[in-house]
Amino acid sequence: ELDRLMGTTFDTPNRNFTRDMFLFSVFTGICYCDMRNLTEKNVVRDHEGNLWIETRRQKTGTPENVRLLDIAIEIMKKYRGVAPDGKLFPMLTKESMNIHLKKMAAQCGIDRNLSFHMARHTFATTITLSHGIPIETVSKMLGHTSIKTTQIYAKILDTKVMDDMAALKELYTRKESQKSPDNKAVNG
Repeated sequence: ELDRLMGTTFDTPNRNFTRDMFLFSVFTGICYCDMRNLTEKNVVRDHEGNLWIETRRQKTGTPENVRLLDIAIEIMKKYRGVAPDGKLFPMLTKESMNIHLKKMAAQCGIDRNLSFHMARHTFATTITLSHGIPIETVSKMLGHTSIKTTQIYAKILDTKVMDDMAALKELYTRKESQKSPDNKAVNG
């Protein structure tokens, strides 16, 4: 579904913009209200040259620091200088974006009630947790005050459980194959 959304050019500029903002949230975990408040000053470069968003959550006041992946950087470049007052993006209203997302989902054959907030859930599940990022790290990136919030927020995907168990099985298979015939582990 994410690939379909990413690969579709929509029939209006506002839908294409909504897609880009949704994708920025998917690849950063930053919610709508915090994206609306982002400015160029929130984009910082670390000592290794990596770009980060450093901000505080409007909802909780907690720090939210996310290293930017290439797709998020490309979206920022695309809209650089378009928004007034040093803002990073010229955000539409959340309601208008949600209306666009519903129409975009239908156009992409996505059979779910797509909303902007789902981008944050997608970041937590598909982008981070399913790729082995520890839940503590995800919680910090999302600016949660409690890991319990992240646990509720970020459902573990069945495929991640299957992949983790396959890796565990492989680990034990390797250990078994390293044992000597008399069942004592081989010294290495």
